[in-house]
Amino acid sequence: MWYWAFKYIFLGPFLRLLGRPTIEGQENIPADGPAILASNHLAVMDSFFLPLMVNRRIYFLAKSEYFTGTGLKGAFQRWFFTAVGQIPIDRSGAAAAEGAFIAARRQLRKGKLMGMYPEGTRSPDGRLYKGKTGLARLAMDTGVPVIPVAMVGTDKFNPPGTILPRPCKVTVRIGKPLDFSRYEGMQGNRYIERAVTDEIMYELMQLSGQQYVDVYAATLKNAKPEVTPPAADAA
Repeated sequence: MWYWAFKYIFLGPFLRLLGRPTIEGQENIPADGPAILASNHLAVMDSFFLPLMVNRRIYFLAKSEYFTGTGLKGAFQRWFFTAVGQIPIDRSGAAAAEGAFIAARRQLRKGKLMGMYPEGTRSPDGRLYKGKTGLARLAMDTGVPVIPVAMVGTDKFNPPGTILPRPCKVTVRIGKPLDFSRYEGMQGNRYIERAVTDEIMYELMQLSGQQYVDVYAATLKNAKPEVTPPAADAA
């Protein structure tokens, strides 16, 4: 109930006013049954504009810290993230990836739509980064279609490091479903999982118009600034 209240009464009108969002390719999302929406990731607001514009409810995986806070703020966070379709997962420790996989697979087997970001984190500079293979493994394990989604303009609406939105045009582009049933039973093969992931990222590049960078976004974010060595004295 709260999900639809947020979408149509509370959050939705605010986002529609400031973002003037439009959607292209809504017909590519099945009316029922499971699918993975594989999206580029430019801003926090991706997880709000995408559910706002798609006719079906979308579930996302979220870090468990959003659900374990204390006091009034913790209670509000717990209520809010539950209401907007976030599923808590523990992202710490060696078993974090497996826990996320199990949680996502459970929702897909219920016939739900899962929203996932193959880059694993937000783009630091608006470019499209190398995808992680967990999404490919999930798609091959469950046999569900992968639907590429390009978010356009959310990084201008909600630039990294900002809190207040900046009114601008937001577009959601939905691509045609990708069928990987030809790889049935081959999950666990890292070469196949990489090939599937790269195919998904290529479709996202085509949809979004972003420049592709063949490194992980997290690697770039965590990299320390290089120190330029002093120039050698001329002979």
